[in-house]
Amino acid sequence: MNRMAALIFVSVAASAMGGCATTGATPRPFPTPHAPAPAASGSARPAGPGVATPPSPAASPAAGYGVAGTALSLRGAPYRNGGSDPAGFDCSGFVKYVFGQNGVAVPRTVTEQFHAGRQVAGPYLEPGDLVFFSTVSPGASHVGIAIGGDEFIHAPSGRGEVRVERMSASYWATRFVGARRVL
Repeated sequence: MNRMAALIFVSVAASAMGGCATTGATPRPFPTPHAPAPAASGSARPAGPGVATPPSPAASPAAGYGVAGTALSLRGAPYRNGGSDPAGFDCSGFVKYVFGQNGVAVPRTVTEQFHAGRQVAGPYLEPGDLVFFSTVSPGASHVGIAIGGDEFIHAPSGRGEVRVERMSASYWATRFVGARRVL
């Protein structure tokens, strides 16, 4: 599924579901990671520019759940521009801190994080994947961490605290620009 098709799908789903973005809920149980269905022989398209291919599974599904669990334990931490510790986080500082607590080094800025790891198509998101949005400027300008199902956790400046949101909420669905797997 190409990026435009994924965006349209998420937008349609958001329109059909309606509703608000903030839930504050922890998904229980976490969804089971899935492997992409194997392509039928002779029907696979070659990978190349603009062709989204299913990502390889995370090195360890437990690693993604560990990252998501660490992120969820920080709900309510305040937003602080330039912050990268529990005293206050900005979005990329939150990602860097959470992954660091799980022994994974990631770059500091949204732009650098958007180029780290491997691209992941929306239908293949797993807990621990990075999700990116265009909020204050064109391209990736905000990052969060997928926690499972339709939810992600992030450190937004609006309402000023780390919280869980729905990817299908109209605000986020229309601003989604991609996802990366760094595990």
